[in-house]
Amino acid sequence: MNINNIKIKKMPKTKKTPVYYHGIEITKPHSKAMYAHNDSVAEEMKRNILSEIHLAYSQAIGDIAANGGSDAGEKRLRKIVQAFTGYSFGDGYDLEDIKNEGINTLANTANWSLHEEYSYLCFERIVPRTRFMMVGFDWEKHDYSFCREEDLSPASAEIVPSGLNRSA
Repeated sequence: MNINNIKIKKMPKTKKTPVYYHGIEITKPHSKAMYAHNDSVAEEMKRNILSEIHLAYSQAIGDIAANGGSDAGEKRLRKIVQAFTGYSFGDGYDLEDIKNEGINTLANTANWSLHEEYSYLCFERIVPRTRFMMVGFDWEKHDYSFCREEDLSPASAEIVPSGLNRSA
């Protein structure tokens, strides 16, 4: 038997079935539709986080009564800001400086980092759930969206009547 005479038959390539999440086809690399969706979700996340930073700061300085006193507001502020800056602030830092650092860092946070940290903060019940999850990222600690895939219309990313219908 001569091995050179054996014909090798190539296996036909099978096309992967497209995966859709929130009505968007998930591709590698990200498509324009995925980027647009993630940017939209990021805006909602940033509004929620910014609101929580201001609320925690107001509680920490005593403008708003916090559950557990102003220490609870200060701890909350430090935790939120640490999630995005990557470092904690010692006792010597002024609360306004911590708030401002958090706001500045949040403005420049990449979507992949926002996805991971928002998931953690939502798990900790510091920030509210968002309407949709970001797409195309493999890891999150917690599903931070209140919208489930089965609640979406097959034609678009609109929520169908199931008790989750909220006006955006």
